[in-house]
Amino acid sequence: MNRVGNLSLNAAIRYGLLIVIGVFLIYPLLWMIGSSFKENIDIFGTLAILPPQGRGTLENFKSAWQIKSDHILPYYFGNTMKFLIPKTIFTIVSSTLTAYVVARKKFAGKKFVFTAIIVTLLMPELAFRIPLYLLFRDVGLLNTYAALYVQDIFAAGTCSFFIFMEIQFMRSIPRELDEAAVIDGCNDLQTLIYVIVPILKPIIITVGLLCFMWGMNDFQGPLIYLRNPDKMVMSMILKQQLDGDTMVVYGKLFAASFMALLPMIAIFFAGSRYFVDGVANSGGKE
Repeated sequence: MNRVGNLSLNAAIRYGLLIVIGVFLIYPLLWMIGSSFKENIDIFGTLAILPPQGRGTLENFKSAWQIKSDHILPYYFGNTMKFLIPKTIFTIVSSTLTAYVVARKKFAGKKFVFTAIIVTLLMPELAFRIPLYLLFRDVGLLNTYAALYVQDIFAAGTCSFFIFMEIQFMRSIPRELDEAAVIDGCNDLQTLIYVIVPILKPIIITVGLLCFMWGMNDFQGPLIYLRNPDKMVMSMILKQQLDGDTMVVYGKLFAASFMALLPMIAIFFAGSRYFVDGVANSGGKE
């Protein structure tokens, strides 16, 4: 009886700690959402999430929708998708192809290639900005969305992190599956597409989610490569709301951030279900 009581107490402590940590993690998001309904004077004077009674407003959302005189907020979201969708697709394809070769094939210099991936993973992304800027300038890619994803075609930049993730995942897949595919007449590409990729579904979804979220939050890349105001993306237009000589309307900024966050939340929850199921039921384990 005492043992059951101790187990219940331990479970209560663990869940209690998880609830407290969860509250601390989600509070900033809830505060931002609540502040999008507040006036400036009510935002920083209290830690309350909801606006004072009778002082909530939807004007922040109206202003955020018409975020600039010449363009509405969805225009900049559309600009973001112009580079984010190809970036995510190219990242998944190039990372998976590279990880497959490194993890499943034997070739001269394999250890050197894997070491180079790890070294690239440890380097800050800022170290690549200057050489990439000079390269894109010389080939005429500046002020184009291609400058934000062309490197992902060649599994460069942040792809090294995703390649490492996929390599580690592939190592848990029995090589007998590859051998069986070869016996059935599959070449390397067919083995990857029809045998390995279905098992890689959870990690591929994870790569896609992370790439999408990181690309959505990227401010430095678009700031460096895009010069035309009509090509501004969400991160740039949100940062612009903090600039200027006039008073910053934080409610408008929070409302715009909340609306920009909604598609990311929807995509995350849509993909997380497959991720959880995939992690529980795949990976080459019986």
